[in-house]
Amino acid sequence: MEIVVCVKQVPDTTEVKIDPVKNTLIREGVPSIVNPFDKIAVEVALQLKEKHGGKVRVISMGPPQAADALKECLAMGADEAVLVSDRAFGGADTLATAYALSTAIEKMGPVDLILCGKQAIDGDTAQVGPGIAENLGIPQITYAAKIEITGDTLKVDREHEDGYEVMETKLPAMVTVVKSIAEPRFPTVKGTMKANRTQIPVWTAADINADEKRIGMPGSPTQVRRIFTPKQRVQGELIQEDSAQKAVAVLMQKLSDAKII
Repeated sequence: MEIVVCVKQVPDTTEVKIDPVKNTLIREGVPSIVNPFDKIAVEVALQLKEKHGGKVRVISMGPPQAADALKECLAMGADEAVLVSDRAFGGADTLATAYALSTAIEKMGPVDLILCGKQAIDGDTAQVGPGIAENLGIPQITYAAKIEITGDTLKVDREHEDGYEVMETKLPAMVTVVKSIAEPRFPTVKGTMKANRTQIPVWTAADINADEKRIGMPGSPTQVRRIFTPKQRVQGELIQEDSAQKAVAVLMQKLSDAKII
């Protein structure tokens, strides 16, 4: 089974900085971590490999320092890694990112399953995984809490706010996973030493034959116009009375005085 896991190196949430001109995240020189949901996806991929055999490859799009995130995945047990990196990808929104990653995945060759974390903690859009599936023309199932594979059939327990949906589709497919599906393993010493010796290949826009109009800023219809900190909301008032009837009367009077009713 050929499994590809898309991972993202995200800024440490306590160290996020914004470019005041471009209104984009400053990633160079900022302490970063592997997106936690993507590490879970790597763990799921490794478990599926242990059960069904095959290969786990990880891919990321980002600046050169994103290679560190890929090496962490290799240390966990992934077989191969590819970094998609080019200044032409800079400023990409989710649409352009999904296009670039899907094009790179096509270059990798036949793939049975693509796994992604449910979302990245810096953008929280949950759009890249589904975007990859759309570009590749394959089925997608999001928010997977359990995955079973029998032959070429994929069965997923999909988490939602009211419980779970059981869904089936044929491979190849793309699946995003939630936190409850697995606990990421720790990298081994042997795995870490091997990962540190590994030279991760870097693919540019030319290497993946990407359409320059669909990558980076030119391929990103989403533009951030302004970033600001919202004003802190005024704390509400707790009405305490001897009975519910009196509390309602006090509330109605306050709403009337404020000319809300």
